[in-house]
Amino acid sequence: FSSSSSFRYQSYQQHPEAQHVTPHHSMGHYTEGYTDEPVMAELSVHRDLLHNQEPVDQTVTPVKKKRGRPPKHQVENGEPHEEDDEMEAVKKAKRAQNRFNGLSVAEVMTKTLPDVITYNLDILIIGINPGLMSAFKGHHYPNPGNHFWKCLFLSGLTDQQLNYMHDHTLPEKYSIGFTNMVERTTPGSKDLSSKEIREGGRQLLEKLQKYKPLIAAFNGKGIYEIFCKETFGVKAKNLDFGLQPYKIPETETVCYLMPSSSPRCAQFPRAQDKVHFYIKLKELRDQMKGLAPSREVLETEYSFDLQLAKEDAKRLAIKEEKMDPEYESCSGMHADTRQSSNSSI
Repeated sequence: FSSSSSFRYQSYQQHPEAQHVTPHHSMGHYTEGYTDEPVMAELSVHRDLLHNQEPVDQTVTPVKKKRGRPPKHQVENGEPHEEDDEMEAVKKAKRAQNRFNGLSVAEVMTKTLPDVITYNLDILIIGINPGLMSAFKGHHYPNPGNHFWKCLFLSGLTDQQLNYMHDHTLPEKYSIGFTNMVERTTPGSKDLSSKEIREGGRQLLEKLQKYKPLIAAFNGKGIYEIFCKETFGVKAKNLDFGLQPYKIPETETVCYLMPSSSPRCAQFPRAQDKVHFYIKLKELRDQMKGLAPSREVLETEYSFDLQLAKEDAKRLAIKEEKMDPEYESCSGMHADTRQSSNSSI
């Protein structure tokens, strides 16, 4: 063959699926009078050979790349290697230590979170028990994803956006304090036993009778359900948010129930969903202190009403949630995580 003929022959070998096409169409170019050209005679011989061979399926199926973390190595019986489990456990422990500045989860759980409390507060915020980050930081509601500090500001209970670093200033400046039903630190409230929750309810009652706040504000339904049963002997069913019908025995302290400020609160997942109840808490405080127009404080059934919440926000000229730069700098989270947390609020 000439070099040109050789090229044409190689092209044909690489693309045998084109064999059904008329020869002059299967070539990149051709010469008039192709029937007399020796190149075509040679190709016809090879074409006959190709007809006698098994057809080759050259179709390539694209492999889709799976998203996410690759699976663990599997052994023949389908069970993961023990070494993989050990490596994963070591990585998890290291991530926890990095999160808590070198401390393990067990070490953080030995820490406690002091109450921020004094006598005759307007509002005492009551949580279930300290989480790991709260115990590690030594402050209340330090998780940047928690909506507590945002709702406090957006409702007008504070006149500026604060964060967990300011919790000790609230009793003096805003007459707001903090406590928990159970003192023990755990990764989650599900790690508490029913016995210690009941005991915590009795200790909380003693604390409320001692310090006598104007309003005991329960941050979450689950806390109040247990407290109500232990203190008033009433099994609470179909609880409504807002002012509750019972006062703390031997005091004038009223109980107020609001949705949990946690972002995992399924009923009210965003900060703006919860602001309405903080606004009503502020109104209740003002009425009881005589700062608002005189109106009898009655048991009220509150339910979430988006339109009503919007009207409350407009009335207080709350147009947007402003971020406090210091809030991010104290969070200890990576920038991309903070951005994800903020965008979900």
